[in-house]
Amino acid sequence: MSLTLTVNGADHVVDADPATPLLYVLRDDLRLNGAKFGCGLGQCGACTVIVDGQAVFSCLLPAVAAQGRKVLTVEGLGTAAAPGPLQKAFETEQAAQCGYCIAGMIMRAKALLDAKPRPGEAEIRAGMQPNLCRCGTHMRILRAVRRAAGLPANPAVPA
Repeated sequence: MSLTLTVNGADHVVDADPATPLLYVLRDDLRLNGAKFGCGLGQCGACTVIVDGQAVFSCLLPAVAAQGRKVLTVEGLGTAAAPGPLQKAFETEQAAQCGYCIAGMIMRAKALLDAKPRPGEAEIRAGMQPNLCRCGTHMRILRAVRRAAGLPANPAVPA
């Protein structure tokens, strides 16, 4: 079946089974490899992209459900030569260790900051909670989100 998907502001026609997870269409058909396959169960967040402003696990979303909606991947935020503000914040804070989760983390942070540009510490932690970093750079990731939001690097965390 032909599907028309709007990804990073451009329309793409792909021939895919409607039930194919969006993640596979992004990676295999569109060659956008930022979103990663982690668990396939929506539990790790490595595959996170933004659909109509909401962070979603692309491993769980059927490609047909993305038709008529705006999909944003990490590739739509900037490039290695000209990183976007979130990408730059993650780089400055050295938030990536192995890098596998980072695209999903950046996309989750983008959705959070688009919805609430200056979130509180609890909102940042709750907003980022669905995504996991197996290398344990969570504190650097939180600093990167705070940096991108223009917040203090190390706020007092309420008990």
